[in-house]
Amino acid sequence: MIREAEYAESKADFIHKMSVAQKEINESLYWLELLFKTKYLVIIEFQNYTNEATEILKIITSIIKKLKGISKTNPNP
Repeated sequence: MIREAEYAESKADFIHKMSVAQKEINESLYWLELLFKTKYLVIIEFQNYTNEATEILKIITSIIKKLKGISKTNPNP
């Protein structure tokens, strides 16, 4: 979805696509938890993947918040 957002047709479309990416990475975190709880992943794998996914989630969330903030203060940048 992040790649798709690169070719968004508008700022609103970009925000929407990034919001979908945010939901997808959050779901990935859920599946990582399940894989760990079912012993498919060992602790070090779980921690590494979870840390990376969490950082991606933080970045995406920051992008969305910043763009929404800009949109509210200046609707026509």
